Amino acid sequence: MTDHQKIHPFHDVDLEAPQQQQPSAPLVTRNMSKSDDVQHQRQQPLPAQQPGIPMNHYPKPPKKRRSCCCRFFCWLFSLLLILIIAIAIAVGILYLAFRPKIPKYSVDELHVTQFDLSSNNSLSVTFNLSITARNPNKKIGIDYRGGSHISAYYTDTKLCEGSLPKFYQGHKNVTVLSIPLTGETQNATGLRDSLLQQIQQEGSVPLNLKVKQPVRIKFGKLKIFKINFRVRCSIVVDNLSANNSIRIKSSSCKFRFKL
Repeated sequence: MTDHQKIHPFHDVDLEAPQQQQPSAPLVTRNMSKSDDVQHQRQQPLPAQQPGIPMNHYPKPPKKRRSCCCRFFCWLFSLLLILIIAIAIAVGILYLAFRPKIPKYSVDELHVTQFDLSSNNSLSVTFNLSITARNPNKKIGIDYRGGSHISAYYTDTKLCEGSLPKFYQGHKNVTVLSIPLTGETQNATGLRDSLLQQIQQEGSVPLNLKVKQPVRIKFGKLKIFKINFRVRCSIVVDNLSANNSIRIKSSSCKFRFKL
C-alpha cells in the first residue's frame, strides 16, 4: 500500500511582508511643525560660489605690508644699537689698556697785588694764583688747549678772572702754574664793607674758583676729540690785604669733565 504524501502550502514570509517604504519627506522633530521646518530651511543662506572655483577653496586676503615709516625706524634703531655697542666695546678696550685716572689740582698760594676801592666806588682786584696740576696716568697725556677761563668769586660776586696757559702734560707729570687774575667791580662799597666785616669777625674770607679748560687726551699716540675739564675749588684765606702775606687756611678742589 502506497503512502500518500501530504503537500502543505509554503508561505514565504518575505514575499508576503509588506515592503517598508522610506519616507520621501524629511523627518520632522517633535514639537516642530512642517511649516516651521520649511521656513528654517529657507532662512539659511547658501554660500556664494564662483564658477570654476570649488567650495572651501576661496582665495585668502592679501597680508598687509609694513609701512615704509615702520621699516625706516626699525633700521634706524638697529643702526643706533650697533653704534652704541661698538662705542662701548672701544671704551672698554681703552679702559683695560690704559687704566685712566682723574687728574688732580690744588691751590697752593694766593698773592693779592691790588685790592683798592677808587673814588667812583669801583673795586679793582688783582690776584696771582699758584695752582699745581698733577697727571697720575702712566700711559695718558693731557694737551691743554687755548680758550680756558678761570674766575674768582666771593659769595656770588665775581672779583677777577683770567686764563690758563697752553701746555702739554706728559705721563706722571706735576706742573705748577702761575696764573694772574684781574677784575673790577662797580658800586662795590657794600662789597668792601662786607669783606672787612667778615675778616674782623671770623678772621677769614671764603673764595670760590671756577675753571673751564679745553683739553685733548692722548692715549699713547692716539688723540681723541676735544673735551672740557671743569674744576671747582673752595679756598679760605686769612685776609685780602694787598702786598701782604696771605695764608691759605683750607683748600679743596673737585674735578669733572664734559664732552
